[in-house]
Amino acid sequence: MATECRVVTGGSYDVDVSLEAPNSEVIYRQLKAQFDSHTFVAPQTGEYAACFSNQFSTFSHKLVYMDFQVGDEPLLPGLGEHSTVMTQMESSAEKVHKSLVTVADYQTHHKLREAQGRKRAEDLNERVFWWSLLETIVILTVGFGQVCILKNFFSEKRPVQYTRIS
Repeated sequence: MATECRVVTGGSYDVDVSLEAPNSEVIYRQLKAQFDSHTFVAPQTGEYAACFSNQFSTFSHKLVYMDFQVGDEPLLPGLGEHSTVMTQMESSAEKVHKSLVTVADYQTHHKLREAQGRKRAEDLNERVFWWSLLETIVILTVGFGQVCILKNFFSEKRPVQYTRIS
């Protein structure tokens, strides 16, 4: 059994990872991991748990990619059934199969990179929105203040009359 995890977005891109067996025994533990891969032989059958902790970084939310791979990659049907040398067609089919597995790994890698880029773009879009809103409020406030000051310059002021009290 193999596990793989990667922090896609958030904070310093690190989380605590632990893997627990069905009897609650901790099989694997890694602190502050950004990317981690662990291969092991399952000691017993049952439900295994992968636990992630972000306890040391309570202010940043994180998105984590997790992949479990159980067992070895099965052979193509018919390739392991005879004891003679493989034909050219069989060896080509095996080569194509290995290439497709590699392509699937590259696709996973690029999906993770796309998710990171999308999250970064959404954060930047949010910052630009709030900055633009703040600038608009400041411009409207300054404009209103200027109108009031100019209005005050051109308003007619009546002179104050003093009366004598005797």
